[in-house]
Amino acid sequence: MRVIHVVTAWPRHAEDPITPWLVALVRRQRAEGLDASVLAPTYRGGPEAEPTALPVHRFRYAPARLETLTHDETVPDRLRRSPLHGLLVPPYMLGGVLAARRVGRRSAPDVVHVHWPMPHAVFGAALRRGSGGRTAVVSSYYSVEIHWIRARLPLLLPFLRWTARTADEVTAISSSTGAAIRSLVDRPVTVIPYGAALADDGGQPARAALSGPHDEPVRVLFVGRLVERKGVEVLVQAIAEGRGSFGRPVELRIVGTGEWRPTIAAAIEAANLGASASRAVLLGRLSDADLRREYEAADIFVLPAVRDAKGDTEGLGVVLLEALRFERPVIGSDIGGIPDIIRPGETGLLCPPGQPRALAAAIDELIRDPERARELARRGRSRAAESFGWEGVMAATTAAYRRAIDNRRAGR
Repeated sequence: MRVIHVVTAWPRHAEDPITPWLVALVRRQRAEGLDASVLAPTYRGGPEAEPTALPVHRFRYAPARLETLTHDETVPDRLRRSPLHGLLVPPYMLGGVLAARRVGRRSAPDVVHVHWPMPHAVFGAALRRGSGGRTAVVSSYYSVEIHWIRARLPLLLPFLRWTARTADEVTAISSSTGAAIRSLVDRPVTVIPYGAALADDGGQPARAALSGPHDEPVRVLFVGRLVERKGVEVLVQAIAEGRGSFGRPVELRIVGTGEWRPTIAAAIEAANLGASASRAVLLGRLSDADLRREYEAADIFVLPAVRDAKGDTEGLGVVLLEALRFERPVIGSDIGGIPDIIRPGETGLLCPPGQPRALAAAIDELIRDPERARELARRGRSRAAESFGWEGVMAATTAAYRRAIDNRRAGR
């Protein structure tokens, strides 16, 4: 089976953190015998050589210095922050359509897998047209495109419906995203947690959570892009809220970079968490080895997601799965796809989004009952391996491809 993935961004160099799960997906597909490749835009004209050593068709859409619409942040965030980038959208669309038509004519794939169909469904349609209509289209949604259009560009809702209606198979990153699609188009949607598939490291975690001396600070960890929808400033406020009442001192460790960093730094300063017994530390981007050490040393992992100004929130919450892989107790907001991972009181704790006091109470609950926290982590790790392992993701993906091919042949 020949498959082409249409994506917004693809790694530019060996250390680029862009979509590592997509790279892993393509690699695994090729290892299983699928002829999988990628169609992606360039970034500033590069790279000269493909860092992943995988077959990638990159398309140009502007002079090299202007090719900055993608990669460093999501396109909606880029357009909101710098509306002039909207001028790049027409050439981006034209470049992608022409590239897709060329690929389809040169060697028609059995399946084109469109990630972020808004607007990449147009590329999928062009590739299918280039193949003479033989190629099946699978469209995968990750929530941001749906919330963005509903909140900011409702005039494009008919186009969003078209992207789902014309696909031969539709998948969603989470149950909440699937429900959002079905509210627009009455059709089956398969939930496949792309971006969440976990490798099985085997063995036991290096140390049990909350097992340090009572006078040692509890490490509360956040990992992710520092953007509005992550709600990190709410977590900072929660640490300040609980200061003095937590069962132990708390050290909040924040890993990641992004345009929301100044807002978070200001929240840390306003809460006077720079050097107190309970404090917050901005660590920036870490190497894989250092990030692993942070997970291993953490006592509690928190994803305090909120709904941002463009209506977007967590499509799933992949970092929660990473934390569970290291058997860390997790707390997340009851929003978006996070409840797909956290079953409250069974595999972690859920809190109402944007409420520092409730979040502080959840952190304190785990600190004061470490054995229960460790039991939640053990159950969470077991469920994560069972429900979000690569084996299940790969099987579900291949099944979706076969249904799409059958639907295309049947003319449905």
